[in-house]
Amino acid sequence: MLLYCEHTSPRLSYIIELIGNEIFYEPVRLTTDKTSFLAEPGPKINYSTSRLNADEFFIRSHTLLFETGIREHTIICFFFREMPAFFGTEADYPFDIFAAAFYLLSRYEEYLSFKPDEYGRFPFRDSLASREGFLETPLINFWLEDFKKILHEKFPLLLLRLKDFKYLPTYDIDMAYSYKYKGFLRNAGGFARSFLKGEWSRLLDRWDVLFHGKKDPFDAYEWLDSLHLYCRTRAYYFFLLARDQKGVDKNVSPASRQMSTLVAYHSKGYTVGIHPSWQSGDDEHLLRQEIDCLENITGLTVKYSRQHYIRMSLPRTYRTLINAGIEKDFSMGYGGANGFRASIASSFYWYDLEEEKQTTLMLFPFCFMDANSFYENHLTANEALTELMGYYRRIRRVNGLMITIWHNSFFGTDPLFRGWKEVYEIFLKDEVYWDM
Repeated sequence: MLLYCEHTSPRLSYIIELIGNEIFYEPVRLTTDKTSFLAEPGPKINYSTSRLNADEFFIRSHTLLFETGIREHTIICFFFREMPAFFGTEADYPFDIFAAAFYLLSRYEEYLSFKPDEYGRFPFRDSLASREGFLETPLINFWLEDFKKILHEKFPLLLLRLKDFKYLPTYDIDMAYSYKYKGFLRNAGGFARSFLKGEWSRLLDRWDVLFHGKKDPFDAYEWLDSLHLYCRTRAYYFFLLARDQKGVDKNVSPASRQMSTLVAYHSKGYTVGIHPSWQSGDDEHLLRQEIDCLENITGLTVKYSRQHYIRMSLPRTYRTLINAGIEKDFSMGYGGANGFRASIASSFYWYDLEEEKQTTLMLFPFCFMDANSFYENHLTANEALTELMGYYRRIRRVNGLMITIWHNSFFGTDPLFRGWKEVYEIFLKDEVYWDM
């Protein structure tokens, strides 16, 4: 595929490479030479402000990909083939799919002014996807599937890439155990809180775990191992290794032998990454310490990460991760709602808008987190399964990448999360249910 443009730019090169890798069998060639473009006998796209001839596929270009800097853009959405679209034009395609995809993937709106949520994050309700009702849809994937069909109608001999659906379960271990290995003071405080609140069953449960050998209610690791083995599932584990346990950083201390053993065990059979603490969001040196801790335990170079509480601000967080040697990050999603933060169910390289360049950091967006369904939307386990299956079906339609976040606490014996273990087992095992 040859693509003509009046002049190139880093933004255009980035999005054309990304889209080309998603839908074309061979890389897209860019040219600014009008003569060679007109002489090209094969498939070709004219991405400019005016049509050149009848043999081309013409997309009238928006200004976004040829700008530098960040400014407000007026976004007017409309429906095309039952899907939202914007940056509308009059051409062979009714909107600038390249500019629209770049706007969503770069998280352009997160560089503009906004009022942070209670955790200092970009609020999902302020996103274009939320306002226009497509947060729960991998919109870019749907656009590209449609784009492929239209291009194939224009150029029947065009070789198009065939992709397969993939599911990747991931786990955040930010509270490895409910009671065990937390030390005298933390457990004494737990006993006191349960006593003052009259939570007698929880008080007795803590006592039985600590003194009578009962299994900790958050210990679901053997069960998960069996489930992965049965389903032949590859999984990623992200461990919170904060040196100081305070605020929302409440995991077992990484200095404890039991926590180190747990991390080391999982590093032998799974991909393990860092779950940067809340505290490290303000301290790059602290992040480096946590990464060093994980490397010392596993003996492996840490390349994977996901932010605790999805604490993320652009471009600072991603630049910090790159400086720390992280190559693949799994934080692209919201900590307050499920859905597609970047409107895509595919991995992609992060584009730094302020530096105007593609970076080496590959992003793996998630669409579902158990904590969002439970704490934010107050769903029951069965209601969450319905929500989860909705994401599965939409991603399956476009042969995308489905990534979910789970917490070990949901799969143990804590009565607060009754039913979640069974729901997850249904989701992974019951292929008949999946295809209903």
